[in-house]
Amino acid sequence: MATRKPSAVTTKGPAAASEHSADERIARALEAIAAHLSAASAAPEQVDPFDSADAFVWHPDGRLAPVPRVSRVDLGLLKGIDRMRDILIENTERFADGLPANNALLWGARGMGKSSLVKAAHASINASRQPAGRLKLIEIHREDIESLPELMELLRGSSFRFIVFCDDLSFDGNDASYKSLKAVLEGGIEGRPDNVILYATSNRRHLLARDMIENERSTAINPGEAVEEKVSLSDRFGLWLGFHRCSQDEYLAMVKGYCGHFGIKLAEDELEREALEWSTTRGSRSGRVAWQFTQELAGRLGVRIAIK
Repeated sequence: MATRKPSAVTTKGPAAASEHSADERIARALEAIAAHLSAASAAPEQVDPFDSADAFVWHPDGRLAPVPRVSRVDLGLLKGIDRMRDILIENTERFADGLPANNALLWGARGMGKSSLVKAAHASINASRQPAGRLKLIEIHREDIESLPELMELLRGSSFRFIVFCDDLSFDGNDASYKSLKAVLEGGIEGRPDNVILYATSNRRHLLARDMIENERSTAINPGEAVEEKVSLSDRFGLWLGFHRCSQDEYLAMVKGYCGHFGIKLAEDELEREALEWSTTRGSRSGRVAWQFTQELAGRLGVRIAIK
């Protein structure tokens, strides 16, 4: 009579259960490691990108390039524009404190310190503020105005407050990009974020050349409506600051202010004579001409000029 061999199945049960339990422990360990690595990699994204600098340049591809050192002059060196300086400083202080403030259009004569005033006002306001309360200055180039809504969307969720600055703003007769600016200034559904204010400089009060306005008016079926939309753009800036050509005395005060600040020594009568001769060869008197003369004089006398 044949004997039946013991079944081997009964010896595999505990081993299989043990292997199954080990697999579960390994799986749980791997899941914990993966969760830890995910949390660690997500942590750097919580850093506010605006902590790296007080000024940035906007690029239409969505990139904000930090500016470690802004090219500017001290507020005290801007002569002949006292009234405009005081108004802009007060407006900027209110905005920095979270109070109502206006968008500002600085328009008028070339070289009279419009863009210098914006940069100097930004630095002056930040001088007495803690890092968390410092204003951020963002420059957008004229040719990138169409991307302004994308920039507004990026800034809307930040805890910082921003001055968006466009230098030498103006529009040609057939340029439709002004509509992006118009919508942000108050015309769109979302409008301007509460933490953003716009400052622009221009040589034109209405941001459009007079001959272009006249051309639009003369060729339109309804001359009044033809240019109303473009002219109304400047009306959306609540603050208009006009800069006019300086007098001879104001020009000389600018030169003397620069020379005194940088330690450039020259007899007063000789300084005045050379400064007036320089302005005559340039065909104008302005803050820019005064600064150019100061640089020429400093270089000739071997004086180094350090801009903060």
